[in-house]
Amino acid sequence: MTRTEKLVALFQEQIEAGTLKPGERLPSIRRAAEEYGVSKNTVIEAYERLVAAGWIIPRPGSGFYINAHTTAPATAHRPHFEEARDAVSLLQAQLDKSFTLRVGDGRPPSSWMGEQIFRRHMKSPVGDADEQSGYGSALGYTRLRERLASLHQTQGLKVTSSQILMTFGANHALDLITRYFLTPGCTVLVDEPGYYPLFAKLKLARVNIEGVRRTPQGPDLNELEQKARDLKPVMFFTQSRGQNPTGSSMDLPTAHEVLRLADRHSMLVVDDDPFLHLPDVDGTPLSLLDQFRNTICIGTFAKTLSASLRAGYIMAREDIIAPLTELKMITSVNSSRHSEMLIYNFLERGEYHRHLKRLQNRINEAARAVISGTEKAGYELFCPPTGGYYTYLTLPDGMNDLEVAKRGAAEGIFIAPGSLFSSNMLAQPAGLRINVARAADARFFRFLSALRDGQGADQPTSANTNGPDSRF
Repeated sequence: MTRTEKLVALFQEQIEAGTLKPGERLPSIRRAAEEYGVSKNTVIEAYERLVAAGWIIPRPGSGFYINAHTTAPATAHRPHFEEARDAVSLLQAQLDKSFTLRVGDGRPPSSWMGEQIFRRHMKSPVGDADEQSGYGSALGYTRLRERLASLHQTQGLKVTSSQILMTFGANHALDLITRYFLTPGCTVLVDEPGYYPLFAKLKLARVNIEGVRRTPQGPDLNELEQKARDLKPVMFFTQSRGQNPTGSSMDLPTAHEVLRLADRHSMLVVDDDPFLHLPDVDGTPLSLLDQFRNTICIGTFAKTLSASLRAGYIMAREDIIAPLTELKMITSVNSSRHSEMLIYNFLERGEYHRHLKRLQNRINEAARAVISGTEKAGYELFCPPTGGYYTYLTLPDGMNDLEVAKRGAAEGIFIAPGSLFSSNMLAQPAGLRINVARAADARFFRFLSALRDGQGADQPTSANTNGPDSRF
């Protein structure tokens, strides 16, 4: 080994062993040269290789730091995870297809089971025989992952099937990420308002949640920078396009700055994009700019095909996918092979592509109707619909969104009050999340008109402590 290679290997060993901690500053080039008895050029080359491999990150004017999210899998610092992984080693062996005699397997042969029934209903013999029975790969159905990789490659993403982990939908993906990366007491940033099921998961994990105010162009960048600097969060959970509940999408400058801040503050960004497959959604996908350096992308078929299939996936670097795959195996063994095979068939035959085009046209038509109906009823939208399902209707001063929801329920109208999408249920400007696919109905617009016409001194005052904010 050359001196450079030896120095690189030494730092990698120290990082894996935990001698060098995440976020810790490496010695300066001059100090490292003196300490290890090499030239400055050797140190520079070693640091450059470590940066290229993702072990460390450079901070101009400050030095080089251990990257908490691009180092070796964190299992080296998590004995409980290692113990859990060891405990399911037998299960791992059952997923291994290399054995010819499987007397220790916990399942009967597939020919003894009902696999032929499922294959008849597939209408075409897709997949290898061993993929159609049993548990299959812990990553998920191979052909579907390959098909998804090909689909996203045409969109500009440099992703392979080994960077895709199938899950039971987006919520399962969020659960795996939360379980693996977050520990009690750590801090994460979230969109404010944001995806309320995520908040429940984070509270269950006993982590500190800090909201970053959402604007029509994405997160408030000043607030994001301040909280990233002061709170040192492990992650930022966001949605780059068609955000739930506001419907806002990140423009290119905002997306670029989010990634710059993530890199500067060693912060992983989880981009939950339920509209990843739709052809006409505004905004800039973070992973398209970042190519998974500091981003994890979540996709799902729940919003575009069927929530009943319970199928989604995670895209990330292989060193992130590997431990998440092990965690998936520990907690759920695998995802649904048959659901994934059905989806693969749908994609391979071109039906999904045609369906998406029809779906996007329906969304756009409904969005135009919602814009017209809310304007006539005298309300403003937080921002125009961006091609997904959601937009956000801001309520006038004095209206309480929870009370509006109760009034709607009394009239048979289900309403989602904005307060429920706040990470802290406080200081949230009153508003309603609107699903354009369901709101383009004259009955809803009549309800809004009657609500506004009936407002007066006898109406309940807003429980929110702040008034409407132009940024949200």
